[in-house]
Amino acid sequence: MTNLISSITVVDLDGIAVDLMQTYKHKILLLIIYNNDCLGCTGRAIPLAYELQQAFPKIQVVGIHADFPGRAATKANIKSIFTSGEIPFPIYIDQQHQVYDQFKSEGTPQWLLISEQGELFRSIFGSQANAQNRLYYALESLVQH
Repeated sequence: MTNLISSITVVDLDGIAVDLMQTYKHKILLLIIYNNDCLGCTGRAIPLAYELQQAFPKIQVVGIHADFPGRAATKANIKSIFTSGEIPFPIYIDQQHQVYDQFKSEGTPQWLLISEQGELFRSIFGSQANAQNRLYYALESLVQH
């Protein structure tokens, strides 16, 4: 049994539908499902995602803002969490939290590590030290293959 992912459908910041599995085909993906209202996401997880992108140049970090009732994203409020005003990696919007549900997320942030073959390698919840350590170990083992 394999955890092959056929598609992950989101919209870009201009509202255009994108299938991440097609856009980033044959790349190691680290997806972070987050919400701007989650302080662990904006305070720890987003900076960690940026650090991981720097530490593991072979991976592609992608942010997915999960929209929940009353907590939907706009291009402006997504950009507002970055002090530089620059978004350090691609960010998409998960309308009606469909991707969040697709991967049975435990909350935000939920990290999805997807192999170059399109298989779900790890799903890790959280932004605390133990989740960060699990992410590093998973990335190291996947990148070395």
